[in-house]
Amino acid sequence: MSGSVQKPRTGDVLHLTRTASVQFLRPIFVRVIRVLDWPTYDGWLWIDAYELAANGDAVARRTLFVMPAGLIWPATPAPAARRPPTRTPVKRGPVRVG
Repeated sequence: MSGSVQKPRTGDVLHLTRTASVQFLRPIFVRVIRVLDWPTYDGWLWIDAYELAANGDAVARRTLFVMPAGLIWPATPAPAARRPPTRTPVKRGPVRVG
């Protein structure tokens, strides 16, 4: 593998298209969990990643076989996962009977 090809790191958001692997007929965004140290062909690597929805939420954990030369680091990262809304208790007045 060439030394000039950037390898992904934990936390990187990547845009995966057919340039990374033919499996990405439909491009996806992922957030890298880790790069796996599995034996593979020269110029390829395995990554564990979360597939991201349009809003940045992780929707699936995937183990992917990709070519680092085809990875795209978006200039504008995918949106961060949204936080669950905080709930405020509702105050109730006295209950009227009759």
